[in-house]
Amino acid sequence: MSTPLSVGWIGLGAMGAPMAVTLSRAGFPVRGFDVSPRAQEQVGDAVEVLADPRAAAEGADAVVVMVATGAQLEDVLFGERGIADALGPGTLLLVMSTVGPQAVEACAARLEGRAVRIVDAPVSGGTARAATGDLLVMVSGAEADVAAVRPLLDAMAANAPAVGARVGDGQRFKVVNQLLCGVHIAVAGEALALADSMGLDPAQCLEVLSTGAATSFMFEDRGPRMLQGEEAEVRSALDIFVKDMGLVTDAARAVAQPVPLASAAEQLYVRGRREGHGRHDDSSVFDILRSR
Repeated sequence: MSTPLSVGWIGLGAMGAPMAVTLSRAGFPVRGFDVSPRAQEQVGDAVEVLADPRAAAEGADAVVVMVATGAQLEDVLFGERGIADALGPGTLLLVMSTVGPQAVEACAARLEGRAVRIVDAPVSGGTARAATGDLLVMVSGAEADVAAVRPLLDAMAANAPAVGARVGDGQRFKVVNQLLCGVHIAVAGEALALADSMGLDPAQCLEVLSTGAATSFMFEDRGPRMLQGEEAEVRSALDIFVKDMGLVTDAARAVAQPVPLASAAEQLYVRGRREGHGRHDDSSVFDILRSR
């Protein structure tokens, strides 16, 4: 039996923590880093949390980066405490953040010549699926590099298809994924807000329409939380879709592709942030749309 890959993990937030714990429970030794002083609480004794990102990365067979934005990815690699110099020849760098193709391609270009093997693998599925290893991961990179990280992907994902040989293709797939997710959440909130304004019972609408052709995963998943209002558990903050819909419209603009529905949804999320809902669950679009 081959020795499991050793893993350095950068970013132990809402998604990163359960993913790292899932890897540890699958038998991979994981050392992690996060800027939050509560990171150790998030992962318990499953992951050794270190105070220096370079220490977490140094000597690891694979380094996973799970941060929120392209700017954070650049800082993790090349900032004051950047890990780029801690990545040895042949180190597998697995970028699982949703940062858009431009950001991951720019970082890959800066690492060129260091013999670092980069795999672009953004994830979809939310925190509950992250904790059970049931994510969708959209993977791109050189075939041999993807094969090398396959044991890690199989531990974290129910489905991890290779979607391209170019670093950046995984991000492109995720952009399309987020267009669909962002629009579906927005339209679910709009539909229930219309029901409410017409004097219908939104809960009954959710129950009835979930059984027919109008339903969607987001309608069934976010709908109950929409009805809970401010009491809803924050599983996916609205701020995430402010960022991700911006990535969608930026990517579309780069190829001159009209995305009118995505643009309208983006403005709804931006409005929500402006009105103070940024840290609320993204299901709060229902409250934003029905406010009068």
